Amino acid sequence: MFFLRMIARSFTRQLKRRLMIALTVCLSATVSVAMLGIVFDVGDKLNAELSTYGSNITVQPKADAVISELYATDSTLGSGSQNAADPTAFLRESDAAKIKTIFWAFNITNFAPQLNVHAQASAGTSPSADAVTVPLVGTWFHKTLHLDTGESTVAGVQGMRSWWKVEGAWAGDDADEAMVGRTLATRLGLRVGDSLTLAKTAASGAANTRTLKVTGIYDSGDDENGSVYLPSSVAQDLAGLPDSVDKIEVKALTTPENDLARKAAKNPAALSQEEWETWYCTAYPSSIAYQIEEVIPGAVAKQVRQVAALQGDVLRKTQAVMILMTALSLIAAAIAVANLMAASIGERSAELALLKAIGATDGAVSRLMLAETAAISLVGALVGAGLGSAVAQLVGHVVFGSGITMRPMVFVLVFVLLALTILMASFSSIRSILSLKPAEVLHGR
Repeated sequence: MFFLRMIARSFTRQLKRRLMIALTVCLSATVSVAMLGIVFDVGDKLNAELSTYGSNITVQPKADAVISELYATDSTLGSGSQNAADPTAFLRESDAAKIKTIFWAFNITNFAPQLNVHAQASAGTSPSADAVTVPLVGTWFHKTLHLDTGESTVAGVQGMRSWWKVEGAWAGDDADEAMVGRTLATRLGLRVGDSLTLAKTAASGAANTRTLKVTGIYDSGDDENGSVYLPSSVAQDLAGLPDSVDKIEVKALTTPENDLARKAAKNPAALSQEEWETWYCTAYPSSIAYQIEEVIPGAVAKQVRQVAALQGDVLRKTQAVMILMTALSLIAAAIAVANLMAASIGERSAELALLKAIGATDGAVSRLMLAETAAISLVGALVGAGLGSAVAQLVGHVVFGSGITMRPMVFVLVFVLLALTILMASFSSIRSILSLKPAEVLHGR
């Protein structure tokens, strides 16, 4: 009881200095809780944010994948060129919905099959002598799928091209409608509501013609501005390729790659049983791609390396900055607490000398000073933890548009780090107590 009364009475003296220690610890706890809270939750937030800028996995027929590897080309990127050849290998469009049946189905946020072919395009309701050859992208825009599991999902490019600037409206999946790129629309003199006639010689040799209504003109900011996006059923009818697609774009929430993921991407068979289970049950791009290959016959799924690398780099750099800010706040707290305690011991030298003169040991006086600092620091840490949670939520809503999930381990980690920081800062100041000589201090020497 005497020890507790000594601690309580110490707060009535040097109140301003005690409040400064509490404020220092409070600010450090606020920064640490906010930064570490974001660090532990930023992975999913960043992946969700970056995934709005397109797909990070592409699925194509095995034949196209082999050609791409043999000749160091990317067959999935050439379809927008007017000089690119039409595909010769295909997947079944009806198999695309199987993507939502894999182990990581809930991480698949969107997907859209594509049939990339070329046709003669002209403005108006009939073919024209001024027709030009243009790339066609037959796809889903906003298609509702009813899965075998009884669930429903919506897929299509409308949710995967969020950066497009669209004049007009998106085309429908079950209508003779199309969307034309800004460059092509200017070339053909098309506006929203105009008619566009497409003519193509099908694989069977038949000449097919379709007239579509231009519901929207989009600006993608890249080569796709020279393409026509239309429902996959219309593109298949023109090309004489029912239920056929040559690519499926997939947007998935993934975990940044590590050494295990890179090893598995080269050869999953080289993994041990334990490694394989860990890899398969983690949302790496390579494991999701592997599972897609399992459910779609004749398909090869590849991650878009640029997107995956960007997600990993941004995540690592963001986490590094936040951890650095946490470390700097703890260092600042240690320096401030050490200086405040040294000043406090200097002002209370007569009191501490008297305690030693009446029999208190160096250990007892040191424990008293540590207990006083710990009590006021605990108050500051509790207030700082609350403020840090609020700051983390504010950052989450401003930057990511959603709250941050505060994990209990964040608070445990911060309190442990603060305890170690204050302990080290206190020891550096309390050492002066050991050299305190009661006789000299009490006689003013």
